Amino acid sequence: MSTTVWILGDQLLDSHPALLKAEEVAQGGEIRVLLVESKQRLRRLPYQRKKLVLLFSAMRHYAARLRDRGYTVDYRMVDRFSQGMEAHLREHQPQRLLCMEASEYRGRRYQRTLESRLGVPTSVLSNTQFLVGSYDPYPDPDPDKRYVMEHFYRAMRRHFNLLMDEAGEPLGGRWNYDDMNRKPLPKGLEIPRPIQFPPDEITRQLIDEVESSGWGVGNAAGFQLAVTHEQARQALEDFIAHRLVDFGPYEDAMSRSDSLLYHSGLSPYLNLGLLEPAELATAAASAYLSGAAPINSVEGFIRQVIGWREYIYWQYWRQMPAMQDVNFWDARRSLPEFFWDARTPMNCMQAVIQRALDDGYTHHIERLMVLSNFCLLAGIEPQQVNDWFLSCYVDAYEWVMLPNVLGMGLYADGGQTGTKPYIASANYINKMSDYCQDCEYDRRKRTGPGACPFNLLYWNFLIEHESVLRASPRMGPNVLSLRHIDDEERTRIVRQARDYLQELGSGPDP
Repeated sequence: MSTTVWILGDQLLDSHPALLKAEEVAQGGEIRVLLVESKQRLRRLPYQRKKLVLLFSAMRHYAARLRDRGYTVDYRMVDRFSQGMEAHLREHQPQRLLCMEASEYRGRRYQRTLESRLGVPTSVLSNTQFLVGSYDPYPDPDPDKRYVMEHFYRAMRRHFNLLMDEAGEPLGGRWNYDDMNRKPLPKGLEIPRPIQFPPDEITRQLIDEVESSGWGVGNAAGFQLAVTHEQARQALEDFIAHRLVDFGPYEDAMSRSDSLLYHSGLSPYLNLGLLEPAELATAAASAYLSGAAPINSVEGFIRQVIGWREYIYWQYWRQMPAMQDVNFWDARRSLPEFFWDARTPMNCMQAVIQRALDDGYTHHIERLMVLSNFCLLAGIEPQQVNDWFLSCYVDAYEWVMLPNVLGMGLYADGGQTGTKPYIASANYINKMSDYCQDCEYDRRKRTGPGACPFNLLYWNFLIEHESVLRASPRMGPNVLSLRHIDDEERTRIVRQARDYLQELGSGPDP
């Protein structure tokens, strides 16, 4: 019996469950692997060109890897995905189709129709790219209940026995070391440079293809990312050896001089299947147990991998498809044009946006406390913000961006994902970065000429949503500070914020 294993481009697992299942059931019959590049999917948004190179180079290297392992691979480049699938079936007429659940809603919905659409017996296997595929802390979630990431994270730690002692308690006596991980970057600190991977012939060809297409944002020049499992593992080893030790203290720090700092930069590989979450978590835990890295850095990193990432994926599937349309604050303004060209006098916004446009990467605090913070305070429509993130980041996929941008970043789901809106004035940005130095805006001014837009918009947001924010236990202290602002100053704040947003060209007031 001939079997086709369809592998999606973001499921490049070393041990793919559909391949393992095919070996089990083929009984000597032929196994073919189908991989499809779809131009239609490519054109859904103006994606970061480095992401396109990464995705398609990783796919083509994966196909070569499978051929080296003895598999017959049918690699198709077509206008529409359905063309590739239908042509494969006509040519090879498999008697069985195996695949793994897509990570995204649209793909999984399509997979459910495969058998009736194509007339081929189809098995869709459970997704193994996420640990919640094997263990779900809340397998039957209450639709009316608010779930907290910290509780989710602790359940994952216990189940997978990460940083736990023999009595089932967290090593070091604490679950969370956040209070040790909020240091700004000291001046003159020499930050280890991450390992880079010069493009080989396959990748160079893709760089030429992507650039000549004229599609997407940024450019493919200077591409140095890992495109194979071996390279991705080298990147993991490099992080563990050189940056994990200081990851914790400076994980919230931001700097004009460096975009990665002590972060791992491994999310693009994790989201493609070149690395797996357990692999990252156990490597970090081993570094602590061997004395190579401190508990606060290791715990902070493991929380990102098995806490935040798994929780985000879990929330995506819990809230879909309704999550696509959430807009708790009724935000209606259009995304400002400077998100596409970085032409803004705000040092922080200019630097972070330029990094996203050039390289497709900024670390999580810049995404949350600079970009999403601004969009929330300015009342930018959530779906436009999400589309921008999906377009500009090399690690962006719908399952991660919808709950991360709409849920955590913009609080557009009303608190289903996060426990509070992550809003801050210029004081936070100044404390955690060097962006405020030499900026034409004054971080100390709330109103008046030269007042920082983050200050102006922050206080305007508190005034505009005061009643809603007062009802939130975690936002109460922020709103209480409004009592120090008299009616006259409130009027100035609201008027100047309105004028700023109109001058921004971000669409009409809601």
